[in-house]
Amino acid sequence: MSAHENITDNGLLRFMTCGSVDDGKSTLIGRLLYDTKAILADTLNAIEKTSARRGMEAVDLSLLTDGLQAEREQGITIDVAYRYFSTGTRKYIIADAPGHEQYTRNMVTAASTADLAIILIDARKGVLTQTRRHSYLAHLVNIPNVVVAVNKMDLIDHDQAKFDAIVADYQAFIAKMGLFADGRDIRFIPMSALNGDNLVDRSEAMSWYTGPTLLELLEAAPSSHAGHAEAFRFPVQYVCRPQDSANPELHDYRGFQGRIESGSVKVGDLLTALPNGRESRVKAVQIGGVDIAEGVTEQSVTLLLEDEIDISRGDMLVKSAEVPEQKKEIEAMLCWLSETPLSPARTYLIRHTTRTTKAKLTGIGFKVDVNSQAHVEAAQLAMNDIAKVGFKLAQPVFADAYSANRATGAFIVIDESNNNTVGAGMIL
Repeated sequence: MSAHENITDNGLLRFMTCGSVDDGKSTLIGRLLYDTKAILADTLNAIEKTSARRGMEAVDLSLLTDGLQAEREQGITIDVAYRYFSTGTRKYIIADAPGHEQYTRNMVTAASTADLAIILIDARKGVLTQTRRHSYLAHLVNIPNVVVAVNKMDLIDHDQAKFDAIVADYQAFIAKMGLFADGRDIRFIPMSALNGDNLVDRSEAMSWYTGPTLLELLEAAPSSHAGHAEAFRFPVQYVCRPQDSANPELHDYRGFQGRIESGSVKVGDLLTALPNGRESRVKAVQIGGVDIAEGVTEQSVTLLLEDEIDISRGDMLVKSAEVPEQKKEIEAMLCWLSETPLSPARTYLIRHTTRTTKAKLTGIGFKVDVNSQAHVEAAQLAMNDIAKVGFKLAQPVFADAYSANRATGAFIVIDESNNNTVGAGMIL
């Protein structure tokens, strides 16, 4: 047996850190990268020099994620910073999301692809408005796993009673608001990102905590498409017709190319093409012109069908037993990203998977106060607002509820006049 055969691969895990300002999000990521030996020597050297220039005794590990100059000057996180690292068994993509309310849209962007959220709480301050806001947003974008990390335990003398009180406080808040009531996995960890307690190594100062370290939780967390069967969804991006006169056998080649957003497909599967509803069986599944036995979630593949069917970009291939609803009206939770308010008088473009259609706002049900999670009336939406809205569409979309499928339940709103993305929605 070769040395490579017994290496386990737990797949890719995308996770994000969120919480209030100065809770130590950037320090946590820096410490995680440092303790897993994921920092290059020259990077470490550079931040050591910067830390020394500022008169700091220890290395400021938060400098690893605060990439914008304005972030470093103000000591805050503005944009989403992505960092990559891997352990022996898993690859990770970390998103460091900003804490301020005015950057809610950045936070939602980071959360939309995350499989796990680490919500930081400062042990001295307990559950704050910001904690509640980020918990609501993590709930809204359907992040399946949540780790509540009570940080800076070294500043309260590693007091177990205070940790237990914060845990009880947080549990009471999410129960009252009905957050994560759908059986999502929530874990609590006491730690000190600055000292590296309970991140990668166990803390001797908190011997009363017998649960897993943060890295152990990350290693064991399921990735987004694991653990449950999903319906096959294949939005067509491109129809491939090679024009190669030297290869006569390619004259009849007609491949439908795209990314498998969920589920799997193999030769012989009966598929339905939407919107026309025609059926055909899969003749071949290919990657780079090479036949494969089965295409799975997140693979970009070419599908060849047995019958000639009129299919173009924006159409969707699904298994005939799992056809989604065709909707010309949708209700959704919308995060408004633009400085220009959402106007009921205007026509917008909605892009759902590979299909783009014109849309009109039919109404704003309510706006969410992200600090108190209360529902308030609203005539229009300003930047960073989150609201329940309705849209009427010129062409139907083939949508699932966002809670069931994050790929086919999400859409973006585009301003027709300048082609800017102005909103991000989650279909209810």
